[in-house]
Formats: sequence, C-alpha cells, structure tokens
Amino acid sequence: MNKALRAGMTGGVMGTIALTAAAAPASAADKNAPAETVEMPTLSSDIATSSQQAVDSLEKSALQYELQDAQEAAIAEAKAQAKETKEKAEAKARAEAKKKAEEAREKAEAMEARADRSSDRADLGLGDGSGSSVEVPSGSGSVSSVISFLKAQIGKSYVLGASGPSAYDCSSLTQAAFKQVGVDLPRVSQDQSTTGTQVGLDSLQPGDILYWGGAGSAYHVGVYIGDGKFIGAQNSSTGVVERPLSYDQPTGAVRVL
Repeated sequence: MNKALRAGMTGGVMGTIALTAAAAPASAADKNAPAETVEMPTLSSDIATSSQQAVDSLEKSALQYELQDAQEAAIAEAKAQAKETKEKAEAKARAEAKKKAEEAREKAEAMEARADRSSDRADLGLGDGSGSSVEVPSGSGSVSSVISFLKAQIGKSYVLGASGPSAYDCSSLTQAAFKQVGVDLPRVSQDQSTTGTQVGLDSLQPGDILYWGGAGSAYHVGVYIGDGKFIGAQNSSTGVVERPLSYDQPTGAVRVL
C-alpha cells in the first residue's frame, strides 16, 4: 500500500516535468523568441507529511484487521478444543460410573446371597456352616429326570430365598431338581457343596452339582448338564439360565447320583 502511494506521487511529479517540457520552445529556431514561463507546482513539506501519515494510518489499520482475524481464529480454535476435551471427560466419567454401578450391583447380589445362606442356616439349625451329611440313596432316580426338570425352569426368576415353583435362588433350584428323583439335598449352598462325593472338574458327568467358593463355604451352586454346560439360578438380572462353564468357571463339584 505504501509503495502504491509513493508511485502515485512520483507519477504526479513526472507529469509536471513533462508539462513544463512541452511548454518549452519546440526548436532551436525559436530560441530567440521570448520564453514563456510555466510555473511548476512544488510538493510542500506539509503535503508530504500528510501523505506519509495517510500511508502509516492505512498500514496500521491493515495490521489491526490482521490481528483481529488472528485473535478470532485463536478463540474459535480454543473453544473447539475445550468442547472436545469436555466431551472426552464426560464420556470417561460415564464409563467409570457405569463400571462402578456394575461392581456395586454384583457386590450387592453377593451380599444378598451370603445373607440368604446365613438366614437359611439359622432357620434350619445347621450351625456354623461345616456342612450336614445326607444319606444319598444309591441308584435313586435318574440324571435325565434331573436335567429335564432343570431345563423346564429356564427363564424363571431368581428371587433370594424363593423355593419355587415360579422363582428360585441357586440352592433351592438344585434342591428341587434332585427332589424329583428322591434325593433330599440340604437347603443351602455350603452344605450342598459337601454332599456326596467330591469330583474333579476334569471328570464331570451330567448331574454333578457344581459349586463356587470353597467346599463347605460355597456361595453358589448349579448343575452340570453335559457338553460343557450347566444350568443354575444365577442372579436377579438373569434368572434361571443355561450357560457354558467358561461363563463362570466353578471351583469344584460333587456327585450325588
């Protein structure tokens, strides 16, 4: 911009010089003719100062506009980054809250199961959880009858302390299943885990009772039905379900048939 103004002023001076030259005698023959004086305008120092100030003002304005644009762009970028950071933080907080809620739910269900076992033991007078011996009649019933009964219960609700027929907890389901074939199991998981003969998980047969936790202190039971699967009343979210052993690897097993 400064260069353009200066070029304009230079052009004006050169134009004045050209006009003066045009007004001079056209040839040497006219050199004796009286000269016509043309007065050339001069660029005063005031005009030069004003022109320079105008140039400086325009340059300053241009710089201000550039600075303003840069500031607006920086503000917009900062807002975008802040929004992205906020969204990521909120997503992380939601994920952590969901995880904590699931852990709390699982813990609450485990506590409910423990409370149920303690209550059942007190009601039945079973003492300190060392287990109760049960006479298992040899050759009583059949495995197929137990499994058929269990499959018929799939989809029913899990209710802590319930004993059927519309809802069960883990130990009442196994108790009801074996009752179909004349085997009277204890009511609670701890005692069921010590009833019959302990078997290794690599030697499971259909009809074996699976338990989770220690023998005599088990907190959950189910029944192995073959093909690497078991049926059990899992929790209030799933109810009675059929699952592969990999879904929740048991600790041990007992055989009563």
